[in-house]
Amino acid sequence: MRIVITVLLACFLLKSCAKPEPGKQVNITIENNKKGAPVTLGIPFPKGTLYSVDNLRLLTADGTEIPCQTTEVSNWGPIDESIKWVWVFFFSEEGSDYVLEYGDSVAPMLPKEKIISTNNMRPQGGIDVNTGPLSFSIHKRGNGFLDEVYLDSDQDGKFAENELIGSSKGENRGSFFDILDDAGIDASKAVINEVFREKGSGPMHSIFRIEGTYTYNRPDNNISPFSIWLHTYAGKSYIKVLHTMTYTGIPDKHKIQEGQHANIATQNKKILSEQTADDPGWTQPNDQIAGVGLQLKYHLDNNVSVSMPMYDGDWKDEDAKTVIEKVTVGGSETVQLLQKGPEGKKSPSLRSLYMSGFKKDEDQKEEELQPSFVATVDKAGDNVAQAQKAKGWINVSDGKRGVGVGIKNFLKEYPKGIELDASTSTLTGSIWPKENGPKSFARANTESDGEMLDNFAQGITKTTEFIYYFHDNDSPEGVGQKMDYVLDAPVAHASPEWYTGSKVYGNMAPFSEKHPEFENALQYKYQWWTYNQENEPWYGIFDYGDGKTYFFNGRWVMWTNNEPTTDFMLWTNFMRTGDPKFFNLAQAMSRHTMDVDNIHWPRKRTYYGEINDAIDFWNYEDEPESTPYLGIGRRHANEHWNALLSAHVWIQGWIADYYLAADHRALEVAKMTGDTYINRIWGEHDLRGRRLYLSVLNLVELYDATKLKKYKDELDDRVNIMLELQERQGGNLLLDRYGYSQTYVAQGLYKYQQITGDERVKKALVNHARWVRDVPPLNHEMESYLATIYPLLIGYEFSGEKVYLNEALARAEVLKIGELPKKPEEYENAVAYSDDLVKISNLPESKGRFTNWQTNQGLRVFGWTHAYNIPYLLYWLDQENID
Repeated sequence: MRIVITVLLACFLLKSCAKPEPGKQVNITIENNKKGAPVTLGIPFPKGTLYSVDNLRLLTADGTEIPCQTTEVSNWGPIDESIKWVWVFFFSEEGSDYVLEYGDSVAPMLPKEKIISTNNMRPQGGIDVNTGPLSFSIHKRGNGFLDEVYLDSDQDGKFAENELIGSSKGENRGSFFDILDDAGIDASKAVINEVFREKGSGPMHSIFRIEGTYTYNRPDNNISPFSIWLHTYAGKSYIKVLHTMTYTGIPDKHKIQEGQHANIATQNKKILSEQTADDPGWTQPNDQIAGVGLQLKYHLDNNVSVSMPMYDGDWKDEDAKTVIEKVTVGGSETVQLLQKGPEGKKSPSLRSLYMSGFKKDEDQKEEELQPSFVATVDKAGDNVAQAQKAKGWINVSDGKRGVGVGIKNFLKEYPKGIELDASTSTLTGSIWPKENGPKSFARANTESDGEMLDNFAQGITKTTEFIYYFHDNDSPEGVGQKMDYVLDAPVAHASPEWYTGSKVYGNMAPFSEKHPEFENALQYKYQWWTYNQENEPWYGIFDYGDGKTYFFNGRWVMWTNNEPTTDFMLWTNFMRTGDPKFFNLAQAMSRHTMDVDNIHWPRKRTYYGEINDAIDFWNYEDEPESTPYLGIGRRHANEHWNALLSAHVWIQGWIADYYLAADHRALEVAKMTGDTYINRIWGEHDLRGRRLYLSVLNLVELYDATKLKKYKDELDDRVNIMLELQERQGGNLLLDRYGYSQTYVAQGLYKYQQITGDERVKKALVNHARWVRDVPPLNHEMESYLATIYPLLIGYEFSGEKVYLNEALARAEVLKIGELPKKPEEYENAVAYSDDLVKISNLPESKGRFTNWQTNQGLRVFGWTHAYNIPYLLYWLDQENID
């Protein structure tokens, strides 16, 4: 097989390319650029601008063309077939500035180096991949990860047996997820079910999705699905790996009741009681995570050396220098790099704070307010180095060849670990290191949280990003550069004017300094969010990406869990500013919410029919059905898995993550939620109120990304219901109860009209603008009132009547703020920072409750009052030349 692949590769290299003609140009910038890094740029195109990805090419700043791989992601259908979103993949050059040319006459050059691969879907099959310098195999009946890895050290284009550099450790433990309960540790075995090539695969960059199952020895432990996305690169000997685990255990020992909670009930015959706080089992752990990770056996000479970078300085110091720690290993010794962090804070629920009048807890210990992080290097059980944080990679070398392994967000998604066991020549990258102790999902207390008393930890997932680099004794600096391709990845983007000018998200203005009183209202909030995420810190394997919602007496309360599409706020600000900080914040939030804040299991596997025997389908039919709650979101609460609600999932940011970052998992989880809408598990309740409004916003994004008829049919039906209900409500598209849901209705219907051209929807949006102009909603005070700014702007866009723009401007006056006296990094603590934010605010106080829309609060209410109003208001200020 390897000889055939090598011959095919040689044939591809003989192909030549024609000299292209120039076309229209888009300027591209790579922030944090590293020469040679694999870069994927997600970029939109205005309607009618581009009709084929074959008419794109990439140039450096001096006009030199470099190879790129392009993929059409979505188009402007159904009313226009021009391309809407494209992925452009390339390897970066020395400079940070590039030009993307497009046009009918543009013909790109073809890459010289190409990936050759086979994907055998038979039960005994698997994949074989040749990137040029690297060849590897993953068998369906293998061990759950890389089964053989060869490095072409003599560069003869062949892979000899003595060039084997990695293999599976065996025993179906290439990847693992071990469970601990009262009976002890139950070690998993990995079984691969299917392997697919993903969208975006091509000659320079190919992506494989591996779907598998962890099985256990004891019948009381549920099987656990896993996914691996494996990215390969032409001419390169490194791979990127994204591993998704699913917790399927029983989290605690509370007495299981029969029935459903009232706020997520699919029937009314058996409703659970919320009065079970006296059950001690809620706080007693049952199935805990003992350890999760990936394992690879290295094939190097004995007596290897191990090197790893540790940061010299405080864990908060982003500019801290690294020191390379080196350890020699012989015989049966082990070397382990371990990153630990603080235990989760046992903070009170929002309800208990209300009951106590938001009094400060005088017993709160000072040390609890000072989080501690520690990174250690141990050899044979003895500590040889210690710091506050490690960069997150190690390299093992015998002086001739080497293997490097890195894990992204090593500190931020603690605990993490990488271990070398010389006795078995094994490298283990730990998502949850067993040395950290088990992970319990039992409740901290039995307070009602999110109006519920339950534990929905079963079915959460977590995706972790790895890089593996196989090399011929590269220097530590060279290894570090390759590790940074993933651990500190560059971010490519077009200009803010290009994103906003594409109109893919309507009429937004790019960031500018023309209207600082409005722009400050946005950027100060995002800076405040960033400050607290880094200083609280909102870190940890199941926390990172999310942030708290309310700031009371110097402490934060209640995880946001993405309401209202918080990750999309951050994606929007990335597009408006081009600041890579917001790209990273947005992706972290999207990945957290799609993984942790969603129900993923029990889930019946998808039937693909890759087996010829007909009995295969009937065996599949006998498998247990999925939970009806598959794809619904978790409610904001004191812990991520304490509460669910019938309308608490937002996929808009996940789709943006898919477009902008080529994150395949984002679309997969979004489709899972879309399928739940089709099932209509809540009957007419699912088609009324904010369930209806949010479903239209979600489904229009999902349909636009997939163009699948099943989503269009469901979307059409729900839009028709919304328009019918508007007639009953005098022109108001919303029930008065849900005035803050203006953004869901306005964004969802606006995009629906944009891609379908439906004139009924345009008229409905104008009628709604007239309603909120004349009868402004105040049911949630400023949350609802300020949320009407965007609907008023749409009314102006579609009618041309300036009365709507004037009213939007009048309502937006309270959003204006002055300047902070300090930069964020100059504040010693959050309390002082908070005080200054409140001082410059013009927002009114609540008449009878806590002012949750104030400037010093989190991003939840901010979405309704600011984030989905100001960018569109600034657009019309510029269009109408209003100062």
